[in-house]
Amino acid sequence: MRDKFAQAAASYDEAAVLAREVGNRMAERLDYVKIQPSCLADIGCATGDGIRELQRRYPPALPLAIDFALPMLAEVQTRSGRLERWRGRAPRLINADVCQLPLAANTLGLIWSNLMLHWLDDPLPALRELHRVTAVGGLVTFSLLGPDTLKEVRRACLDLDISPPLRRFHDMHDIGDMLVAAGFVDPVMDMEMLALTYASPRGLLRDQRQLGVRDGLFGHLPWRDWRRVLRHYAAQRTDGRLPASFEVIYGHAWKPAPRQAEDGRAIIRFEARSP
Repeated sequence: MRDKFAQAAASYDEAAVLAREVGNRMAERLDYVKIQPSCLADIGCATGDGIRELQRRYPPALPLAIDFALPMLAEVQTRSGRLERWRGRAPRLINADVCQLPLAANTLGLIWSNLMLHWLDDPLPALRELHRVTAVGGLVTFSLLGPDTLKEVRRACLDLDISPPLRRFHDMHDIGDMLVAAGFVDPVMDMEMLALTYASPRGLLRDQRQLGVRDGLFGHLPWRDWRRVLRHYAAQRTDGRLPASFEVIYGHAWKPAPRQAEDGRAIIRFEARSP
């Protein structure tokens, strides 16, 4: 999907209604978190809405904008003002895969990732890599799509005895288990359904193409089958609009102090108490 995301950089903002809304809701959750990171990262940053929000909230922190599509990073740079760049306050741009980050261990006090992890067939290796680069006491916060995403299109397929080709997503309980398996503690997971409406299936397909995810989200069917599915889906209009539901999962977790040194010896901590 790297090429698709790269090609979508110029059209991404026009169609990124869901990503912006989810990003706003992620930001609201940070209102309840007391953290002052010295270095933070938006991983899967796209055109940079997330990193700009983090810069606004944590101005002293070193901001890293990380994406595996170079044209997306070019858009982040374009949106950084000349004065911001001159003062050295523009995000540092890193072209990298989330599973192989070119960062030292224990680097990031805060990791933000908005609607990216669900594109991985197995998010666990990525979560382990995020754990590696998160500083002790640091926070990872993210959103991703859940299994009821585009349930209307899936139902249309099943009504026609067609196996839905749409991408299958992990549920929030699986993601919570993966966070623990990766080494994070105190995971908090919640979910909500958000719905966009369209005049026709064409609008939904156009948005996903402009985001660079149409094929990754919808999968592949013979065109005749797709025509049948989309015609049946179009019959689900309510008040003249066609619903498209997205299950959005939110999660955050913390990196604890290690219980074991790299050489395998146990770490025992003593706390001094006043008499």
